[in-house]
Parts: sequence; structure tokens; C-alpha cells
Amino acid sequence: MKEVIRSADPRIAALIARQATQNRDRDQLGLDRISALLEAVGRPQDRLPPIFHVAGTNGKGSTCAFLRAALEAAGKRVHAFTSPHLVRYNERIRIAGKLIEDAQLGELMDRVLDANEELGASLFEVNTAVAFLAFSEAPADACILEVGLGGRLDATNVVEKPLVCGIASLGLDHQAFLGDTLNEVAAEKAGIAKRGVPLVTQIYPSAIAERIGEIAHDVGAIWEPRGLHWEAGVRQGKLRYRDRQGAMDLPLPRLPGKYQAMNAALAVAMLRHQSQIAIPASAYGAAMGWTQWPARLQQLHGGPLFAMLPKGSELWVDGGHNPSAAQLVADYAKRQWTDRLPLVLLFASLQSKDAAGTLRPFKGIATEVLTLPIDGHECRTPRELAHLAESMGLPARPCSSLSSAMTALAKPARVLVFGSLYMAGELLALNGPLPD
Repeated sequence: MKEVIRSADPRIAALIARQATQNRDRDQLGLDRISALLEAVGRPQDRLPPIFHVAGTNGKGSTCAFLRAALEAAGKRVHAFTSPHLVRYNERIRIAGKLIEDAQLGELMDRVLDANEELGASLFEVNTAVAFLAFSEAPADACILEVGLGGRLDATNVVEKPLVCGIASLGLDHQAFLGDTLNEVAAEKAGIAKRGVPLVTQIYPSAIAERIGEIAHDVGAIWEPRGLHWEAGVRQGKLRYRDRQGAMDLPLPRLPGKYQAMNAALAVAMLRHQSQIAIPASAYGAAMGWTQWPARLQQLHGGPLFAMLPKGSELWVDGGHNPSAAQLVADYAKRQWTDRLPLVLLFASLQSKDAAGTLRPFKGIATEVLTLPIDGHECRTPRELAHLAESMGLPARPCSSLSSAMTALAKPARVLVFGSLYMAGELLALNGPLPD
């Protein structure tokens, strides 16, 4: 699975190009290459602060953001490794709260790529080694690792003893690597479970929960499922959380969508099912208001692309790119966007994604779909996507770029850029604000 990454910094761009000449068998998943690469650079994974390891199909990035906000609200220094980035490569690595600087990123990439000449590790494996090196050389109180793909064979899964693991919502995505059924997906995600380590999970259909429970039992993990050992729900404008330690009423997160409240609840549960790092109750409430996660139902209030829209329009962006994410966003639209402002979807999709399944939840909600390419990536053509949308009863027009789509609208609309994190990143790069 080719990951296309570019950088505006010439040195970083050259290093990314250098890695592309090294990589062999880019579709090979497994821990052999990342283990060998980390061994070659001194096993930095052995020198990380306490680790929060998060997997899931949707919501794992938001869960990581809530974890970081709560830990920082408690006065802790936090490293974070997340993916993909939206605009700048540096977004993937946050050292004690700050994005890695270009100079340090370049120096560490040089070191890792020197060690990678004979190994041929993938770019994500190189990213992981760079992050672990950066984290091992700077003091912090906690380290958050977001799984890149799956869990069992993901490069981040070389960590042997995380403090706590979590699994967010599950859905079908990356079927070529993770399987065609939710049971297979669940087994891959549950592969991050470790002996003696809490594995905190959401509510899933019974067969999927049973599969996760089996894997947790087999490896000796401490399974902490929602609905049994902890509970959360939205009632009377509050996030109501309860576990063995007691109950808390928290403000709803600033990130829109009921599903974000459940992502926040998972982060709370992960923090409360460990005892090494003390988190005061006030930090949980602060995290609900502090957490930011760009391109997750983010409303943009200005910028050059926004200015091209008819007066009275709104501009939103969400990086969702699979049917389960689309259903969550469509449900939010039905509940919250109840005025007469028409919803126009600016849609793009990689070839590897289920474009029909991602469009389907918007039938009867979106008044029109403007289809777009994804520059530099193997994507479905705008014309192909427009035909697909039309066949589903969604009026559609192909457009050549984000700017041409903005100017194609003659009347005020609520515009939602959706279907690809790459396109979401392109929007933020052209319009702002840049993720920080």
C-alpha cells in the first residue's frame, strides 16, 4: 500500500525520496523489519515513557487527542505519534507537546535511513523509528502511540509493555490487509493486547466483543470493555461516565458529534484504568474543552477558498473515508443541520476505498455532490465518482479542483469537504488554518 508523502522543506523532501529507493515489498506487514531497524538504531522503544497505545478503524486519532489534552491539563509532558499528517510531515511527531522541528526531523531521518539501507523498511516503519528515537531523547511523562494500520502487525506494536491499550470504534477499511469481516478486523486490532496490560474497549456486537475477549484472555491482557467494567453516555447535555472508581459528569467535548463524546469517554476510561499517572478530576473536564483534532467535522470561518463561496455559505471539512465514518457524519448532519441551508458534498476517494459505501449515507441529505481528484494519489476520477453518485440518486458534477468546486456554486450552501484525509489536508493547506 503506497503512502505518498511530500514536504515543502527541501531536506525532508530529499530524505523521503531517499527512503523510496530503499523500500522493498511495501505491502508486507509484520514486525521483523521494524524490529531490525530499531535494533540498528539502539532500541529506542526501551527508553520511552509510559505508553498509551490506541487502535481502531475510526476515532483512534480523536481518542489520542483527548488523551493528550487530559494529560496536559494534568500538567504532564506528552509525546505523541499519530498518522497520517494533514499538511506538514512534522504533525506526526509531537515531542513533549510541540511538533518536531525540521532540523531535528532531518537529523533523525538521516540516522534511520542510514540504518535502513540493507533492511528496506517501509516509510511508516521509518516514521515509527524516527518517532521512537525522538521520544527516547527527550524527557516526558507519557507517550501516546496511534496504530497506523490494524494493530497486530503494525510497526507501533513492537512496544512490549504499554501502560494501557485502547480500541476505538470498528468498521471495514483496508480489507486487503485486515480482512473482509468485522471479526477479522477486530482480531487484528486486538493484536495490540499485552499480558498484564489493561485493554480498554468500546461496545461492539456480541460476536465481535467475544472475539476481542478471546484474544485478550489468550495473551493474558486485562480486558476492560465498555458496558461491563465502565459505561458512558450523553444525557442532559453532559457526558456521564461511570466505572469502579465512581461516576463523573463532564461537559460535552468541543469536537462536534455524539461519537466524539464516546471517543472522549474511551480516553477517560484508558486514563482511569491505569494507576501510574495521577489525573485529577478537573483535568478530564478541561480536556473536553481543550481537545482539537483538525479535519474532524471542523468548520472553517475564513480563508481564500472560503471567500470564493457565495455569501451566507458555511465550509466544513471531515477526513472520513469509509462507510462507518460516513454514517456518523451523516447522522450528525441529520440531527444538527436542520435549517434550510442545502448541503453540498465535495467528495473524493482513493481507488482502494469503498466510494459507494461512503456516499450512500448522504442520500436524501446532500442536495448535490461535486466530485474531485486527489492530487498525486491513486484516486477515482471526478467523472467516475459523479457517475457513481448519479446512479445512487445523488445529483453530481465533476470538478477539477477545490477552487473550481467553490466557484461552481451559485447559491449559499453548507459545503462539506469529505472522503479523503489527503483532500482534507489539501483544503487546509490552501485555505488554512494549518494544524499545529
